[in-house]
Amino acid sequence: MAQAKRKQKFFDVEIPIIQKTTQLRAFELEDLNGKFIKYDLTRLLRGKSMILSAIVKVQGDKAIAIPRKTQILPYVLKRMVRKGTRYVEDSFDAECADAKLRIKPFLVTRRRVSRKVRKALREKAKEELIAYVKEKTSVQLFEELLDNRIQKPLSLKLKKIYPLSTCEIRVMQATFNEDAPKKEIAKAKEEKSAEEVKEKPAEKKKDSKKETTNKKE
Repeated sequence: MAQAKRKQKFFDVEIPIIQKTTQLRAFELEDLNGKFIKYDLTRLLRGKSMILSAIVKVQGDKAIAIPRKTQILPYVLKRMVRKGTRYVEDSFDAECADAKLRIKPFLVTRRRVSRKVRKALREKAKEELIAYVKEKTSVQLFEELLDNRIQKPLSLKLKKIYPLSTCEIRVMQATFNEDAPKKEIAKAKEEKSAEEVKEKPAEKKKDSKKETTNKKE
């Protein structure tokens, strides 16, 4: 008897952070657990091209996409930098309430400025962002980023050093603590296999020594 082939179905995946729903194909709803999706936010952000990356978590009979990364596309950043201006960018790690963040701010000054001013802007932005994200969850921070509630207050604080024409966070990526045990297990397996490889040649040497002693006797 020929067996009927399984067909993939479309399942709804909710994205609460933007109040939208998308669809993914899978054999069963549970197969979507752990899958990554990318969503273009250009229309929602009125022309500012940003990509949202999220991981799917199955909760009961629902699939929910939790944000992991936002990134502004490079061509948008090029438009922000005009003649007679200078841009400042940085990349650093910060701890929030439930995850480790990689933050990459992007600042554009209104006029040409010296290296000393650019350094002061970079250091002040890093200091303010690290202090700001410390007591908030990653989901709250992604929501505030999309609503421009992080960039605007930061721009006002940096204005005391030098006025900016653009203050954006071009990349924000969250790495959750649940990923750490998996990495530790993988490292432990690699170390164990390396030790086993080292032990095998040593055993052969011992056997060869026994053979030589037997021959002498």
